[in-house]
Amino acid sequence: MTNRLCSLLLVPLLAVLSAGLAVPAAADSGGVVRFATLPEGPGFPEGIAADAAGNVYVATFDFTLPNVIHVFAPSGRLSATVPLPGVVPLGLAFDASGDLYVADFGAGNVLRFAPPFTGGSTPVATYAVCGGAGAGCGLNALAFDAAGALYASDSFGGNVFRLDPATGVVSTFLSDNLLRPGSHGFPPFGANGLAFDAAGMLYIANTADDRILKYDPASGTLAGFAESVNGADGILFDGRGRLWVAANQADEIVALDARGRVLERRGSFDGIGPDGAAKGLLFPASLVLAGGSLYVTNLALALTPNVGDEPEEDVRVYTVSRIPLGR
Repeated sequence: MTNRLCSLLLVPLLAVLSAGLAVPAAADSGGVVRFATLPEGPGFPEGIAADAAGNVYVATFDFTLPNVIHVFAPSGRLSATVPLPGVVPLGLAFDASGDLYVADFGAGNVLRFAPPFTGGSTPVATYAVCGGAGAGCGLNALAFDAAGALYASDSFGGNVFRLDPATGVVSTFLSDNLLRPGSHGFPPFGANGLAFDAAGMLYIANTADDRILKYDPASGTLAGFAESVNGADGILFDGRGRLWVAANQADEIVALDARGRVLERRGSFDGIGPDGAAKGLLFPASLVLAGGSLYVTNLALALTPNVGDEPEEDVRVYTVSRIPLGR
């Protein structure tokens, strides 16, 4: 074969290989790619939700600047920023009608908004879920059941509250010491991520204990489901029945089967890039499934008291990651 012929064959081959490698080269070993970059302003993206059109809503969890909700189009382009004066938002969840619910960690309330926020950032309803306990309640994650009732976790009190949006009635659905953070756990949050399976069982992440618990509403039984998920935070079920868990201290996302066994792990922390953003995942806090991908907030929040101990301290640009799952 002549050199010229070799060149003619190799050039298109290399072009094909380069094109095929372009996406993986921009991702870490777990297939994580950057979906969106937060603009300047409040940082620490935590809560996340997606509407029926695939727009991704991300709430900041900043204690030094007024928080906002950023709205990103499916392409990752920022399409709107909604100010939340006086609110410290955590969990976000959409109901079947398209209203957005926000857990206000600072006041212990759940706020209800009607996107696209044409009336500004004033909620259409406010529910005092914590019964006046305020920030001592630790209102955190949100999840709807099949009947449309909303559930909210209390990370400090070891509770799960139930809210009927139609009537505004709030009740304590579950209260148990297994949902408390205890005195030894880290990060110091107990009941956190919530998710219902197809059979109506409620799964609850206890971040401090690195556990996922399973609650059977029919029998009133709360039991361990999975152990040693380092910093179990946000959780959700995909269409194949896998429970995905944001392991915020392991900088990865873990998929569990029906027995609580690890099926796969996605993501890793690959350092801080030249722009000041984390490469891969760094303190992944919350996740949502949309269009066949997981979208994950990189909270990147340093929690240890000693300066210089954590890479989160070096983050200057905050991001949301995407992990394609396939069909």
